[in-house]
Amino acid sequence: MLLTALYSGGGMSRRDSCRIIAGKWRGRKIQFQDAEGLRPTTDRIRETLFNWLQPELAGSCCLDCFAGSGALGFEAASRGAAQVLMLEKNPQTVRFLQANKQVLSATMVKLYKTDSLQWLAAVSEKADKPACNIIFLDPPYQSNLLQKSCSLLVRSTLLQPDTRIYLEHARTDTLTLPDSWQCLKSKTAGQVVYKLFLVS
Repeated sequence: MLLTALYSGGGMSRRDSCRIIAGKWRGRKIQFQDAEGLRPTTDRIRETLFNWLQPELAGSCCLDCFAGSGALGFEAASRGAAQVLMLEKNPQTVRFLQANKQVLSATMVKLYKTDSLQWLAAVSEKADKPACNIIFLDPPYQSNLLQKSCSLLVRSTLLQPDTRIYLEHARTDTLTLPDSWQCLKSKTAGQVVYKLFLVS
C-alpha cells in the first residue's frame, strides 16, 4: 500500500494524523508528515467551521488551497461535497494526500501538485474552471499568502453569488478584503482567528 511505503522510509521527519469528525468517514484518520508551514486545523475549529457550513455542503464544489494535511478537504468530502479540489505544492505532502485519497476511496477529491497562488492566477485567465461553492484559505501564518490569495480570488472565475470563503489566520495578521465579502461568522481560539464570508 502507498501509505505503508511512505511510512517505511528511514530518517524521515515525524508523521502525525488527525481524525475526520463526521460524515461517511467519521472517526477515520488521515496521515501526514510534518513539513514547514504545515499546521492542520484543530478538531475544535473544524467542528465549529463545519457546523457553520453543513447546510451548504451536500453536492457542493469545494476548493482547498494550501491543502497541507487535507483535514479540511477530506472533512468536506466526508460530509457530502460532490467535488473537492486540493492544491498543494510540497511533493511529499502531495504523496500523503494521494495515499489518504486512495485509502478512503475518495473519488470526489482531485489533487493538484501546484503552487496555490500560481493556480489562482491562471484561473483568472480561463473561463472553463468550475465555480466553487466553498473555498478554504488556510495558508501558513504570517506569510502574506492569505492576502495575495484573496486578491487573486477576486479576479478569478471561481467565485459566484453565495460562495462561502473560509479564512484562518493569526490574530496579529491584518487583511484588506472586498466590500462584497460579508462576514457571516467570526471566532478566536487562542492566537488563531477563523472567519466565514459570503460573496454577495
